[in-house]
Amino acid sequence: MSKHGKILVAMSGGIDSTVAALLLHNDGYEVVGITMKTWDYAASGGSKKETGCCNLDSINDARQLAVDMGFAHYIVDIREEFGESVIENFVDEYIAGRTPNPCVLCNTHIKWSALIRRAKQMDCEFIATGHYARVRNEYGRYIISKAADDTKDQSYVLWGLAQENLSMTRFPLGQLKKSEVRTMCLNWGYADLARKSESYEICFIPDNDYRGFLKRRVPALEANLKGGNFLNTEGEVIGEHDGYPFYTIGQRKGLGMAFGKQVFVTDIIAETNSVVLGDDDDLKRSGMIVGKVNLQKYESIIDGMPAVARVRYKDAGTACRLYNQGANIRVKFDEFVRAIAPGQSAVLYEDDDVIGGGIIHSSFML
Repeated sequence: MSKHGKILVAMSGGIDSTVAALLLHNDGYEVVGITMKTWDYAASGGSKKETGCCNLDSINDARQLAVDMGFAHYIVDIREEFGESVIENFVDEYIAGRTPNPCVLCNTHIKWSALIRRAKQMDCEFIATGHYARVRNEYGRYIISKAADDTKDQSYVLWGLAQENLSMTRFPLGQLKKSEVRTMCLNWGYADLARKSESYEICFIPDNDYRGFLKRRVPALEANLKGGNFLNTEGEVIGEHDGYPFYTIGQRKGLGMAFGKQVFVTDIIAETNSVVLGDDDDLKRSGMIVGKVNLQKYESIIDGMPAVARVRYKDAGTACRLYNQGANIRVKFDEFVRAIAPGQSAVLYEDDDVIGGGIIHSSFML
């Protein structure tokens, strides 16, 4: 009988999930490994060689570790679920003029659901991943907090996890620095894995060209939308663009034409196929409306509650106040925030703890 119980570990074949599995195994858990096949790179039509968590080499690396350590390993095909939820949402959001965050949607609706379902089928008490984050139970709530390694913290992409899912979740790397994880991997004899490069692209767009992906996914998109208008902030036509889904808030490069000065995409109006361009100051906002809210640390928000809001993955965060607005949260920043993109995740923190998060619906300037 295991010391701590039976745990299902998501294993991508990369260094982080490998060390997570090894730590749990050495700590006395009965580890069961699972690798989820989410996407065929060949289906994306991109030009980059297949890399990342779904290629055959990575799957074999995960299986080999399980063989070495003597625990079971399974491969689960969730390509259909992934395609229906994550990829279709990704395309739909861009067509709606928003900028999606597919990693959040995948974690919330695909990976954790698949893990929890399989864990229950295999009588596993817990699940674990190689994410850099921490989770604890306090006053009956399961709370995610930032990792010890600020440079690798992944709490931002985990705001959507429900309390039931968090109650079963373990993050073995949450207290570790990335350098410590690499050293452990080397010391355990996995030198090649420790030196393995990491991918930061969206998993189903390995060439990092989301515009090309959209064009391949919806062939008529470019032809139907090309020739829309670039507008200035006064609403005057100043040029033509390739179609509003191919631009994002804050973009200044790749606009396809020169304007005699530095300009940025400040708004996208899907209904009229218009892209608004302005100065850097035109990107500044004093607040935002956040919808599809999931709260973790607290059951509800008290009007005027102080927090720190992050509006993108690498955002350092900005102090703010939170207010209830129906099912949404109205966020008022203490100072201006630049380039807030509808469709992206807004994650709200109290010190290192995730209060909750949601999808940015809109931003405003008082």
